[in-house]
Amino acid sequence: MTQHTMQGAKPASQFDIPNALRFEDAPGGLARAVISTPAAEADIYLQGAHVTHWTPRAQRQVLFVSPKSLFAPGKAIRGGVPVIFPWFGARSDGKAGPAHGFARNTEWAIEGTKLCNDGKVEITLVLAPNDATRGFGYAAFHLRLRVIIGSELEMQLETRNDAKEPLIYEEALHSYFTIADIHQTSVSGLEGTTYIDKTDGFKRKKLGDEPLRIAKETDQVHLSTKATCVVDDPVWNRRIIVEKSGSDSTVVWNPWIDKTKSMTDMAPGDWEQMICVETANAADNAVHLSPGASHKLTASIRVE
Repeated sequence: MTQHTMQGAKPASQFDIPNALRFEDAPGGLARAVISTPAAEADIYLQGAHVTHWTPRAQRQVLFVSPKSLFAPGKAIRGGVPVIFPWFGARSDGKAGPAHGFARNTEWAIEGTKLCNDGKVEITLVLAPNDATRGFGYAAFHLRLRVIIGSELEMQLETRNDAKEPLIYEEALHSYFTIADIHQTSVSGLEGTTYIDKTDGFKRKKLGDEPLRIAKETDQVHLSTKATCVVDDPVWNRRIIVEKSGSDSTVVWNPWIDKTKSMTDMAPGDWEQMICVETANAADNAVHLSPGASHKLTASIRVE
């Protein structure tokens, strides 16, 4: 087993693993890890601890990234798996802050990299408070994202509360998936759940007993569900399976036609070939973390 861990401030290349993982400067001034194993390929940006690419060998691309996405310091990447923390969507307490929180726009530090005996590659990134987060009122938290690259994509987001008072927060691993045709795609696993319909005045509704199909702009926060979700992509004859733990919400999103047109970092037809099925704790399911306590949110993605 090859393992590298952080000892003081070292250049990212200190964490390279020969023939498996290397750090490089990407276009736009961002740094990323490029991972290549017998089982899969992946890219992970240090800004946002953002997985933008994960493709098992001999398979189609799994994660969707818009061709118009910005790759620039302080700008959110459109696609992949953004890390959402400490609020989901617009900040709800009336205070200023970027949509979906600050974690996805902030540079994370490398804690370590590891080549496992089974050939999987593990990378751990961490985010601690800085002047910007303190400006938003978050001065005593610690985030650690562990990503394991193999024939499955495994992500574990651990949040620790270092404050003397409880930390209440929302979070998500906001995964975007590439699909052949949104009109023929369905999501199973959420049948019978209550959801907040963000496209209809945040009304609460109940999903029926059939798999969820998308026929219009969709932005649904499904509450109090721990279930595995399956994205059925019949045109490409595959199923994308999203298993999770430490998560009580699942969000399903597709911007459809008009919303996509209003987004500068989406191409006009992007909505037809993407769907977000997000592992989350949002709204009623916000996490209440006691002083000194930690919480782990995990998502495991595979293709069948």
